[in-house]
Amino acid sequence: MKVHYINILLFALPLNILVGSPHKNPSITPCHTPKIPTTRTLCECELYAPVNYYSDPQMKEVMDNFNKQTQQRFHEYDQRMKATRQKCREQCDIEIQKIILKDKLEKELIKKFATLQTDIHSDAIPTCICEKTVADEVQKFCLKCGYRLGGALTSCEILGYTGIYSWEVVATSLAKEEAIKSGINAVLEYLSKFPGLNSLPGFNIAGMINSTNFNKSMSIMHILQGINIAACDNIDSSSTKSTFCAFLEPDGVRKLAGCAQDAAQVGISETASVQGSKLASIKNTMLSSNTILIASAITILAIVLVMLIIYLILRYRRKKKMKKKLQYIKLLK
Repeated sequence: MKVHYINILLFALPLNILVGSPHKNPSITPCHTPKIPTTRTLCECELYAPVNYYSDPQMKEVMDNFNKQTQQRFHEYDQRMKATRQKCREQCDIEIQKIILKDKLEKELIKKFATLQTDIHSDAIPTCICEKTVADEVQKFCLKCGYRLGGALTSCEILGYTGIYSWEVVATSLAKEEAIKSGINAVLEYLSKFPGLNSLPGFNIAGMINSTNFNKSMSIMHILQGINIAACDNIDSSSTKSTFCAFLEPDGVRKLAGCAQDAAQVGISETASVQGSKLASIKNTMLSSNTILIASAITILAIVLVMLIIYLILRYRRKKKMKKKLQYIKLLK
């Protein structure tokens, strides 16, 4: 095996030599040819010749755009210059008028001072006494009055509506209590018409009917049934029966049930009618009170607005006078 390996290696070596030799294989030898430089100049084409330059559509379009933009900018510049010149002229005219007016005032003051006496003592110079005019007093009065009326309006609205609401709650509760009392009285009056009920000794019907059971037929039925049991069941056959017991002997339960149901219905209807009338009167009173509050609020608001308008007018006039005085002072300076 070693001999074969050596033979294979020795055979591969000449093959490599043959492949790598440039003299044995001329097809793979590199050829060295000199490079011929190729130069291209702009003079070879007629692109920038005068005839082609001005007749090119793209160049024409570029030149037209340039001319349009240039003309537009020059036009805008002229407009701005016209506006600037106009402002400068107006400012110059104003300054010239101020100078002329100042010269006139100076000449008039010089003439007036020349006519006065030159020996003026310090005692003769009057002191400046700042007196408040009527307009200033009215302005301050309107401002203070507006503040006070505004506060009064707010407090009146808050306290007024709070008081009315509290009164409504109390009046509603009192109306319900009075309606319940009227219902109890109506029930007692109806039960008094039952034969022999008020003439029973030892039974106080007025103490048994109250605000919790006067409008319930079952409660009234239990009360009447209890009176019937206590007054009629313990009577001997030999003793005389009362009118109440004698009336209940034939079909007494039905009579008591009918009486209790009618009495409860009378109490409910009387309570509803009394409560409805009371609540209606409370509602009318509430509406009138709200109307009075709204009217008073509108009146106060109108007065406040009038005061505010007077204050603003006087303030505007005072500012206008002060502005004129400042202009005169600036002109004199």
